[in-house]
Amino acid sequence: MRFTLAPDLAGIVRPGVIWLDGATVVEREPRLNAPLAAAEAAVRMHPPEEIAAVRTMYKRVGLDPTKTRPSSEALLRRVRRGDSLPRINSMVDVCNWCSLEFQLPYGLYDAARIDGDVELRIGRDGESYPGIRKDDVNVGGRITLVDMQGPFGNPTSDSARTMVTTSTTRGLLVVFAPREFDARRLATVLDSTSSRMTEFTGCTETGREVL
Repeated sequence: MRFTLAPDLAGIVRPGVIWLDGATVVEREPRLNAPLAAAEAAVRMHPPEEIAAVRTMYKRVGLDPTKTRPSSEALLRRVRRGDSLPRINSMVDVCNWCSLEFQLPYGLYDAARIDGDVELRIGRDGESYPGIRKDDVNVGGRITLVDMQGPFGNPTSDSARTMVTTSTTRGLLVVFAPREFDARRLATVLDSTSSRMTEFTGCTETGREVL
């Protein structure tokens, strides 16, 4: 599976990509209770600083980030108002933990449900997909992941077609970092993310790219 970045996004987004294999995904991983609670407490006391750069990334493709919020900011707002992180399954929970802590939008996909190579590009007029627990997500004019079947993910919300479930064993994880985000720092974010995925799902990182 090749991952490419469209030229019109090359100056806007710096995606960090990890391929994962051999995961055992469970509905609820008790070992995550303590680290997630600690992450929530830390974020309430010392909110991360990456929101401005991520908002700028949205504005540069013509989106109002106060109306179409990056997933990382939505998680931060949820936790700061006193709610806990959503618990979906062990793989998604790790992803949300990292997105909250590093304040970067993450996308997590079942690699077995992705058809062919993946491109990160601007969505075309009329493109959409059925969202996870929601109506169709319109991706026209938005930063969008696309495979042979069409769009399946963006930095705000992902598709039901490629969502991670307890039957997932192979994952594609994408960090939608702003272009201004230092590549070495992004590599550190990917290191932490990969380590946590291994610890809590038993998977192995099989590939990585920072574009």
